[in-house]
Amino acid sequence: MKRTIACLLAVSMSLGMLSGCGSEKVSAAKGATASSAIFTGELEKGATIHVLENDTAISKGYLKELLDAFNEKYAEYDIKAVDANMDQYLDLAKDGPDGYGPDVLYQSNDMIMRYAEGKHILPLPVESMDCYDKISKEAWDAYKVSVDGSDYVCGIPVNVQSPMLYYRADLLPEDWKDAWDKDKNDIPDMIENWNDMYAFSKQRHEADAAKYGYMKSIFDVYFSSGFLFSYGGYIFGDNGKNPADIGFAAGDASKGGKVLYQLASAMNEDCIDDTITTNAYSKLADGTYFATLSTPDTYTTFYDELVKEYKDQGKSDEDARKMADENLVMTIIPKLPESGDLTDESADYIDSKMMGGINGYAVSSYSAAPNASLAFVEFATDYDMIKKRNEMLGISPARKDVADEIGGNTELVYENMDKGNIVLMPSIKEVSQIWVPGQTFFANLAKDAFREDGKREFTDDEAIKSGLDEMCDQIHDAIFTLK
Repeated sequence: MKRTIACLLAVSMSLGMLSGCGSEKVSAAKGATASSAIFTGELEKGATIHVLENDTAISKGYLKELLDAFNEKYAEYDIKAVDANMDQYLDLAKDGPDGYGPDVLYQSNDMIMRYAEGKHILPLPVESMDCYDKISKEAWDAYKVSVDGSDYVCGIPVNVQSPMLYYRADLLPEDWKDAWDKDKNDIPDMIENWNDMYAFSKQRHEADAAKYGYMKSIFDVYFSSGFLFSYGGYIFGDNGKNPADIGFAAGDASKGGKVLYQLASAMNEDCIDDTITTNAYSKLADGTYFATLSTPDTYTTFYDELVKEYKDQGKSDEDARKMADENLVMTIIPKLPESGDLTDESADYIDSKMMGGINGYAVSSYSAAPNASLAFVEFATDYDMIKKRNEMLGISPARKDVADEIGGNTELVYENMDKGNIVLMPSIKEVSQIWVPGQTFFANLAKDAFREDGKREFTDDEAIKSGLDEMCDQIHDAIFTLK
């Protein structure tokens, strides 16, 4: 049965003609509630809130701790939050109207905001929340939609997502301080720039055919696109708001394609699809891989795999954890050669840019208990729970008070964001059309590194540029032609 609360949304937020109570416009971003008809402050006693979280939060036990803590606090109202037990990538636009969607969902900003235009999520009274002045404008903007001059916020930022380099310090060469630290700054060269990472990867594989240096699925658009952005590429024009301007081939983006091609040549054919993405945890742990890219919220998964590996080698739990603490390193992405050639020995280096996002919570417009759902979101984004989420999952918190306290790699993430090196995914529905054409191009680029001479497609920059242009054309067709 369709939930009737969806009808109320038309009162609070119509993305064509927007009205609140009577004819008075309502703006969450200007301090008013999204709609007094919805967020009255009166909790729906006896309500059960279905919460959709990501798989990592569930498998690592964070969701259970969150639910237990919330349920204890709100027991007096007979309100209970439960695991929605749904696919983390469900389609709210399809399932919500039929009554199958969650009340609260945690996803990336691009996933959540594609629901805003169809009024599938509620605009929220964010300025009244404890977290409001603790979160940066950039993070809030990822969940903002503007209609008729008024701004509406449809999600609460939880954590900043951006690719990070993971590597094993105990797999560095014993002589790295002599052979791999040219500037004598006590940082291995292969951690500082992609040229040395490429050279080390080739050396490690040549010494042992079963071992590799840097390994990552080139197929993965989220991680590979940053190499294009570093040389002038972008997703959509007008700061991600104009899907007619598709920029993956812009500037010298083909140089990023060449770098990816070279990196693939030092891997194996698993980089053509998502094999490395799924096996990186175990392969980094057993020493097959030296380094990979992943996001901060996967740190605990890498850590647990490494602890398990050390214990399998006969170490005690205490010693295994101590070794994992010392040897599993997460840091910022190495710099890229300005020339776009990983064999350029006289290269000047530029900062790497990477695709990023802001993960957060939203409240479904189909929830029969919006006030209780809002109470859950406020509880889940308070200081204590965000700190707990960091402790259990290794996230980079969107709350600056938590981020400032924990420091470490979170500081590096914010520093990269301030420098413009994290390119946030646009918060418009058209971003959903970039993935398949992107996967097609990147998979073909990776495959080309293993083709025989004479059969390769991407033999020069022009060929890579042509492939990127075709990718952009396919994205354009998916957005505007193949509706």
